[in-house]
Amino acid sequence: MTEHDDVFLRALAGHRLLAIVRGPDAGAALRTVVTLAEEGVRLIEVSLVTAGALEVIREARASLGPDADLGAGTVVTGDDARAAAEAGASFLVTPAVSEAVAAGRALGLPVLAGALTPTEVVAARAAGASAIKLFPASLGGVRHLRALRDPFPDVPFVPVGGVGVAEAADYLAAGAVAVGVGSPLVGDAAAGGDLAELRARVRRLREAL
Repeated sequence: MTEHDDVFLRALAGHRLLAIVRGPDAGAALRTVVTLAEEGVRLIEVSLVTAGALEVIREARASLGPDADLGAGTVVTGDDARAAAEAGASFLVTPAVSEAVAAGRALGLPVLAGALTPTEVVAARAAGASAIKLFPASLGGVRHLRALRDPFPDVPFVPVGGVGVAEAADYLAAGAVAVGVGSPLVGDAAAGGDLAELRARVRRLREAL
């Protein structure tokens, strides 16, 4: 583990929320990122499936400054990892154990690697993952997280996929270090929706956490 890993893990444990932004409108996605940051969300991931994702990351980095915890998600290949780092991502999130994990580590970035089964957890950690994105969390729910924590009590898990306000507190009580929340939090903001509604959802979720 590096100093960057320690900082990333402390941010996860301290703030307990990773906001996930994905959408069809680059400008709206950028406004969503900035709004989330203004509302006190510390960790924000911009999925690479977002329209103009790399430019969104680049412009968000310029707006939020060098110390913001701004990451790239849906990072699958080594090229994805390198492009995200060049755009200004300070951490990477993968949907699976792929070459992007090792590529991210080679770039010196923390990596939240997607895994669902015990075998995938072991493979992700062997590849250098800083923490495990339990994905899709909705398949096994809180019971699955509890079962994984028995053999892996020291692994930091971040459930993602189907995690909303109602589920977030249960995952945290079951031992998750943080939760990743996408559409239940972002809603239609990254497609040009109401930012005032986004602010209200952020406040409700932060209160729940």
